[in-house]
Amino acid sequence: MAHTRRIPKPLDPARLEELALAYVARFSTSRAKLETYLARKLRERGWDFASPPRVAELAERFVEAGYVDDLAYARSKTGSLMRRGYGMRRVGQALGAAGIEPEVREQVAPEEAQRRAAALVMARKRRLGPFADAPADRALRQKQIAAMLRAGHAMDHIMALLGSAGIEDAEQWAQAEGDCEG
Repeated sequence: MAHTRRIPKPLDPARLEELALAYVARFSTSRAKLETYLARKLRERGWDFASPPRVAELAERFVEAGYVDDLAYARSKTGSLMRRGYGMRRVGQALGAAGIEPEVREQVAPEEAQRRAAALVMARKRRLGPFADAPADRALRQKQIAAMLRAGHAMDHIMALLGSAGIEDAEQWAQAEGDCEG
């Protein structure tokens, strides 16, 4: 006997709010991501109510209630990505994709020391520059630079880190107060 897939009921205001509550309870999210999620659910399941769905109003209520906080989300996402070794450009892209406003992105922008620490994490994790098993030839060095650029790091940070004489030199660079801005 073949199992037929149950078609979910179309949404109404109560079910839409239940979905939104379940989503914010489960995931740290931004207002824009919540709205995108609800719009997707509406496309998938349809709407079973006389008046049109009010996704923006529902999201605004959640913001006012404190269930959704773009600033807190941006701080958390920025910290997470920086700890994983991603640079500012990549962090900015992730926050932009989550619908975080430029003013909020500016508020949570990491300091120079955090940017250097993130570059060091990436180099250590990917075994680049002074963390590599052997010195890099020209082609390998270009690949290392490209990997750091894709991770969102500034070129001056990449060159300083990959040009380090050794691990200790790289760690000292990462801890130095910003003599180069990036």
